[in-house]
Amino acid sequence: MDIDITAVWAGIIFFSVFMYVVLDGFDLGIGMLYPFVPDRRDRDTMMNSVAPIWDGNETWLVLGGEGLLAAFPVAYAVILPGLYLPLIFMLLGLIFRGVAFEFRFKANDRERPVWDLAFIAGSMTAAFFQGVSLGAFLSGIPVSGRSYAGGPLDWFAPFPLAAGCGVMIAYALLGATWLVMKTGGELHERMRKLARPFTWLLLAAIAVVSVWTPLSQHQVAERWFSFPNLLILSPVPLLVAASLVWLLWSLARSPSWQPFAAALALVLLGFTGMAISIWPHIVPPFITIWEAAAPPATQSFALVGTLIVLPLILAYTGWAYYVFRGKVIDTEGYH
Repeated sequence: MDIDITAVWAGIIFFSVFMYVVLDGFDLGIGMLYPFVPDRRDRDTMMNSVAPIWDGNETWLVLGGEGLLAAFPVAYAVILPGLYLPLIFMLLGLIFRGVAFEFRFKANDRERPVWDLAFIAGSMTAAFFQGVSLGAFLSGIPVSGRSYAGGPLDWFAPFPLAAGCGVMIAYALLGATWLVMKTGGELHERMRKLARPFTWLLLAAIAVVSVWTPLSQHQVAERWFSFPNLLILSPVPLLVAASLVWLLWSLARSPSWQPFAAALALVLLGFTGMAISIWPHIVPPFITIWEAAAPPATQSFALVGTLIVLPLILAYTGWAYYVFRGKVIDTEGYH
């Protein structure tokens, strides 16, 4: 049986972007939760919960971006010009967040609030512009031939801005549930209480996107609401409802890992719904994955290296999270 290498590459890029969203999402969410936690010791505990693992998360972003360039150069050439500004703002946010991460621990009491502010602003900026980029991508990218045909500010529109707010909410929920799992005492209870409103805000964001997208794009409405797709795809919204119930139920009990797992399920289902809506287009709604694909020889050559590197990244990531699997106790670190 012949293997469709183009579809394999689409799956690799989907997986890489999802892994970045999951692993860096709660990291950025912790930065956005800082304004809700004024106590310095609690902020130290929050940062310590991700200190051993945060700097490896961008590996997945690099893998997804380089995979797009290697396997789908046409898509790379079309998407990047349309998203230059939000992606630059995102990278600036990541830089500020990273610098603040390193400098905060070395700062004195007078300077530390400055780095706290940089950590908050960097996290919010990176999360917001990731959502803006996603929203602009889902809205459709104007294409002329094999080139970007829009303007530099096409991303500055209601749906991408709303998507930016939605991603911020999702990351804040991931951050809160991560801290529910990794901390104890007063900080644990504070995050447990914060997770509930963020859950309802995320549900509202999912509802807005679920209504807005099919109303504005007929091909998405046809994908989800035509027969028999309506029956085939019905498990997705049902699983969203089940994950929501699981999340609220676990937060009401003595939560540990379950709220974080339920939040991850919500993010995965939202990401899956997005992929279903645009498939098989990699530059919606004009260019499919096969039209944007590199020559088969190029894809095959790059795939060999990726299949060697990808298990190593997974092994390193899994080992890091296994080593630092306990709870963070105040400023003592992992216990």
